[in-house]
Amino acid sequence: MGFLEYFNHFIQSKNLFTKKDSVLIAVSGGVDSVVLCELMNRSGYRFQIAHCNFQLRGSESDADEDFVKSLGMAYGVKVWVNRFETEKYAADNKMGIQEAARQLRYEWFGSLLSDADNAFRFVVTAHHANDNIETLLMNFFKGTGISGLQGIKAKETGLVKNLIRPLLFAKKEDIVLFANENNLSWREDTSNESIKYTRNYFRNELIPSIGKVFPQVEQNLLDNILRFSNIGILYDYAVDQLKHKLIEKRGNEIQIPVLKLLKTPAYPTVLFEVLKEYGFSSSQISDAVKLTQSISGKYIESQTHKFFRNRSWLVVSPKTPADSSFFWIEEAATELDLGENKLTTERLNSIPPLMNDANIALLDASQLKFPLLLRRWKQGDYFYPLGMLKKKKLSRFFIDIKLSVSQKQAIWVIESQKRIVWVVGQRIDNRFKITNKTKAAYKIELTPSK
Repeated sequence: MGFLEYFNHFIQSKNLFTKKDSVLIAVSGGVDSVVLCELMNRSGYRFQIAHCNFQLRGSESDADEDFVKSLGMAYGVKVWVNRFETEKYAADNKMGIQEAARQLRYEWFGSLLSDADNAFRFVVTAHHANDNIETLLMNFFKGTGISGLQGIKAKETGLVKNLIRPLLFAKKEDIVLFANENNLSWREDTSNESIKYTRNYFRNELIPSIGKVFPQVEQNLLDNILRFSNIGILYDYAVDQLKHKLIEKRGNEIQIPVLKLLKTPAYPTVLFEVLKEYGFSSSQISDAVKLTQSISGKYIESQTHKFFRNRSWLVVSPKTPADSSFFWIEEAATELDLGENKLTTERLNSIPPLMNDANIALLDASQLKFPLLLRRWKQGDYFYPLGMLKKKKLSRFFIDIKLSVSQKQAIWVIESQKRIVWVVGQRIDNRFKITNKTKAAYKIELTPSK
């Protein structure tokens, strides 16, 4: 069986997608993604291309972008490109460059998939068997549960809905061989040789060194991934049985009897499997276990939930979300305290000069229906950004204007009869703008609190 036949067999055996599906291929310009495009094209699959320019290597990054665009022209397919300010995003969110790039990449892919106007159903990446090996070892050394030892899945919905990896059957050497045999061109990423990135250290230093002692190390690790996957199935089954016996649901809380938990085999592990669904990390489990011996009222927190001792029970309860707060804005001039900022409003009987200030919203008063609602933004919100006639989801808009995670969490919106009027501090809705027909304006201004 040739390489192309192996490729199609893997897709069919894993039921990844069919020739009726349109998919989006993530293409860096490197040999892996170039070969993936060629295999998809030869196999008759319908696809478009997405390229992330992280702007980390100057002219090299721009040359990669140009190469991918030419690749799309050669195949006659659409190429989506996003240029990210990766270093700024990493600094703003206090994370490493690789983590920032990963988060930006998958957020963008997710937004493209969620847009109903796009025909593709899956995002396809060029991860291969060697990536799987590296992931297994990295997870092992940094500490992980059984799931982390199962490597990369061919199909998953965690990072992005319907994320597919159809090259996991192939080793890097097989991919390069196919590219050379078929005279394919690709771009070399010089940063792949630098061991300042963790994955590159495993790829270029650690695994080759182990291979000198155990020549079959790569195949052995791939075999182990399969074994761990089977073990994972048994593990999940056992944990589900124990959770079913332990957990009692009462409203929006779950409760666990302390004495029953302490009699459960490997109860710290079972407790972790319960709590991780609510945002608790493995590093918090030792504190969670201490609650079995604590007095009532002691607790630990995740971003969304509290875990606390209440007499003979351990309880997981959702925290009151900050975004549940809202305010009504009447037509009369008013001032609202938003903590670090304040919002002032007033009706203007004359039309002031338009200002290029994102913290001031000048709106056509005749288009507003009072009271207006001031609330936190939520997933699914959309508006018509000023200057645009097509609606856009706020999640996509925030990606486009490069907001950090913390900045997104702080965003308020104002709406009139369930239509967003202003994404506060960012942009008004085009439907409420001042026009030459406007007779009265309504001004809303965001300023720092004293």
